[in-house]
Amino acid sequence: MIVADVMTRNVISVPPDATVEDAAKLMLDRHISGLFVVDKSGDLVGIVTEGDLLRRKELGTEQERAWWLRLLVSPARQATDFFHAHGRYVRDVMTEKVLSVAHDAALEDVVTMMERNRIKRLPVTQDGRIVGVVSRADLLRALVGQTRGAPPAATSDRAIRTGILDALDREPWAPATTLNVTVADGIVDLWGTITTEEERHGIRVIAENAPGVKEVRDHMVYVEPYTGMVIEGPDEAR
Repeated sequence: MIVADVMTRNVISVPPDATVEDAAKLMLDRHISGLFVVDKSGDLVGIVTEGDLLRRKELGTEQERAWWLRLLVSPARQATDFFHAHGRYVRDVMTEKVLSVAHDAALEDVVTMMERNRIKRLPVTQDGRIVGVVSRADLLRALVGQTRGAPPAATSDRAIRTGILDALDREPWAPATTLNVTVADGIVDLWGTITTEEERHGIRVIAENAPGVKEVRDHMVYVEPYTGMVIEGPDEAR
């Protein structure tokens, strides 16, 4: 899937000459935490968020520094703080450097960018123009749609077992020689020994994700790796 498959096309934006009050009202009315700033040519020039409006003269929250600290802060930084707190227009308070993603980018690239920059949404561009927005919520909706749309698999017990064993072989963390898998009527039983509870969870997830599986039962035994002490694992459906 690419970004265009999951993005929201209706982008709520403001022009740079909109007032700060107008931007705040729009965010409240639409229940959103940020607005893209788009000029008359349709080009993305910035973003204004709730965070940009926290340090304001009207609220009495403008940045105040001790005299000695002002000596350490550059005049340019002090001027920026001033017009952010006193500016009347969106162009005065917006963040100009905006990360964006192309409409045909892979979803993996979007997730990587969101994680790396700790952001929740990205404007989507095509030929330099903003054509949509992709957010974490859009990715979750795509996940739900993919899961709901997957048809139930009619797979033989032998094929299920082979698929699980092959998947375990591909994972470097999975025990190579201490596991066994049996399958009857789509019900998977996991047997063997593990040395961490994380291994238990990972093996269970592999089995649950195998096409055709109806139920997974965990009989694996935890063995303490340093003492060799055997601790019985859960013997129940998972």
